[in-house]
Amino acid sequence: MRSVITYGTFDLFHVGHVKLLSRAKEFGDKLIVGVSSNEFNNLKGKNSIFPYEHRAEIVSSLKVVDQVIPEHNWEQKIDDIKRYNVDTFVMGHDWEGKFDELKEFCDVVYLPRTNGVSTTSLKKSLSAWNAQMEESLHASLDALRLIANQLGS
Repeated sequence: MRSVITYGTFDLFHVGHVKLLSRAKEFGDKLIVGVSSNEFNNLKGKNSIFPYEHRAEIVSSLKVVDQVIPEHNWEQKIDDIKRYNVDTFVMGHDWEGKFDELKEFCDVVYLPRTNGVSTTSLKKSLSAWNAQMEESLHASLDALRLIANQLGS
C-alpha cells in the first residue's frame, strides 16, 4: 500500500483544492492531508475565514481523503513522513523546490495549480466586493440623510 501526504490551509474550499487532492491520491492508495491549525496559520501571517475544525471536516468528507491530521509547524513534515510511512509528498507547484530536502525520505512531487482559482484571489474578490457594498451603503445613507434634512426643513 502506497501512502501520499500533502498539506494546506484549505480555507474557502474550492475546485482547485478538489483537483489537487484528487491528483495527489493518484500517487498512492492512501491520502493523508495535513490541514494547517489556526495557530500555525497565525504564525504564517494567514487569517483563515473558517476555523481548523471546519476546514478539517470539509477535507475529511472528500472520498479521496483517507486521513486528516493537524499541521502545527513547518518542521513536522519529516516526522509525519516517518510516522505514517509515506511514499510520496505532494504540493502545488507554487512551492516548487521548497520541500526538496524531503527527497531523502520519500518522493516529492509538485503539481500544477488549477488556473483561475485560488483562495488568495477569492479573498481579494470578496474584499473588493465588500468595499463596494460598504461604499454603496454609505452613499445610500448620505442620500437618506439629505432627504430627511430636506423633509425636516
